Amino acid sequence: MTIRRLPETVINRIAAGEVVERPASVIKELVENSIDAEAARIDVTIRDGGRTFMSVTDDGRGMTADELSLAIERHATSKLPSDDLLTINSLGFRGEALPSIGAVARLAITSRALGEEDAWIITVEGGTVGAPEPAAHAQGTRIEVRDLFFATPARLKFLKTEKTEQTHAVDTIKRLAMAHPGIGFTLGDGNRDLLKLPAATGPDARLDRLSGVMGKDFRDNSLAIDAQREDMRLTGFAGLPTLNRGNSMMQFLFVNGRPVRNKLLYGALKGAYREFLASDRYPLVALFLDLAPDAVDVNVHPAKTEVRFRDAGLVRGLIVGAVKHTLAEAGHRASTTVSETALGAARPEGLGGGYGGGTYRGGGGPTYGGGATGLRERADAFHSPLPGLDAQPSAPAPADLGEDIADYPLGVARAQVHETYVVAQTRDGIVIVDQHAAHERLVQERIKTALDTGGVQRQGMLIPEVVELDEAAASRLVARAAELAELGLVIEAFGDGAVVVREIPALLGETDIKGLIQDLADDFAEFDEGLALTQRLGDVCATMACHGSVRAGRRLNGDEMNALLREMEATPHSGQCSHGRPTYVELKLADIEKLFGRR
Repeated sequence: MTIRRLPETVINRIAAGEVVERPASVIKELVENSIDAEAARIDVTIRDGGRTFMSVTDDGRGMTADELSLAIERHATSKLPSDDLLTINSLGFRGEALPSIGAVARLAITSRALGEEDAWIITVEGGTVGAPEPAAHAQGTRIEVRDLFFATPARLKFLKTEKTEQTHAVDTIKRLAMAHPGIGFTLGDGNRDLLKLPAATGPDARLDRLSGVMGKDFRDNSLAIDAQREDMRLTGFAGLPTLNRGNSMMQFLFVNGRPVRNKLLYGALKGAYREFLASDRYPLVALFLDLAPDAVDVNVHPAKTEVRFRDAGLVRGLIVGAVKHTLAEAGHRASTTVSETALGAARPEGLGGGYGGGTYRGGGGPTYGGGATGLRERADAFHSPLPGLDAQPSAPAPADLGEDIADYPLGVARAQVHETYVVAQTRDGIVIVDQHAAHERLVQERIKTALDTGGVQRQGMLIPEVVELDEAAASRLVARAAELAELGLVIEAFGDGAVVVREIPALLGETDIKGLIQDLADDFAEFDEGLALTQRLGDVCATMACHGSVRAGRRLNGDEMNALLREMEATPHSGQCSHGRPTYVELKLADIEKLFGRR
């Protein structure tokens, strides 16, 4: 076959296959152009999920008639003044978006440049370009895209339902809006607003915008991050571990203001939360990485959502270190959603402001309106105090422990329930602590601290314990014996398929050694063979701590319960166990009163 040059229309449609995947891809490219044009407000409209109509209107710098003609040519852009692909300071730079869209749809661009009196419109239909014509328009640009993929109908079958395509468009606008809080965004379908985010100003502008996208819970339960290493700066907010989801849809990452999806960054997040969340749970995070343009390559793919870093290790270290440090500073704090979930589970379903369909009265039962004669009297009699109740002696007050409750965030212990839960009284509510989960986290942090300050103290076993395993599991443990010894656990091979335990960490006290060894063997089966144990330190410490903590069912006295509370207040990460579950629930007095209809 003879080699030939492809027609320009075919070339544009090939490029469109890379740039225009679905309506959301079109919206992303057009909104990025508006952001680069320094717009203060961007309005987006879509119909039929973007299949039949999309428009993006901004109040940016606009374009002259000559610039309009150039804008729809391939590889024509205003964003590479020095032709240097290593120094890119804008969201768009390839000059492919508008000609690619015009190649597969009906495109109309109306624009009025800053300082100009006249506006101009140019149209492109399936790759056929019209001449610029005068038009009426305010300063800025309006781009309309109709009948997407009409010129390539085979691609229409790859589009999903209207609702699905609309969801992708909303997600695209949200990501761009999070990176640019100073710009107002709206997204509508012609009948109603799907998204409305006013421009945010002031010192909390970014958090205001993030809460508008991620919800009020994120605002109330996130921690500010601001860290720098060499020429890289990481800012943003990380949610508390107890605020988590079953997927990663609420993890947003930005590089130099550009929303990206990068395995390295997501892997760093997973590493930072490894000790606080189960493997199937995901934290809520919005992180913004700023670094020199020549330290990151954004020219990896036409969609520009993938990036490569010149020093990937430095980026990962910055993210892991900054997030871990921030979580440590949160101390025992747990998210407010924990108490809200508990209250939601405790409230009777289907009941309104009062109980039994009535309105709660301070000292008596419900009041009832209307009904048969005598119903009110019978109801009042039913809710009246039992005869002789006033003569009964009042319950004794809790023992005065000589503590000022206001001095302690987790309050003072008042009781232990079912030998599992410690109930403490705070200044304005109560705290319920899961003694096993709380002590497990405390032991884990003690082991890590001891390891950092010279090694974990060991306790020799009077009678070494032999643990039988399958041969592969025993081999995995023996291969890690030297690293386990650093953690205070000394083991040796004991024939085929068995190990003998000679010393254990003194912090564990009495523990189920056989269960501990079997769990560690299971953990090691999931480890990367080339991964040092210190890199999975949190996992190993968590397994050891689980076997060395106060078990559910053990009765604690008042001093032991208060000691547990005080240590929780002083220990980082004590608000959640290693799997992201809360170690305590705090209920405010106002919330408790609502449960009983007092508010």
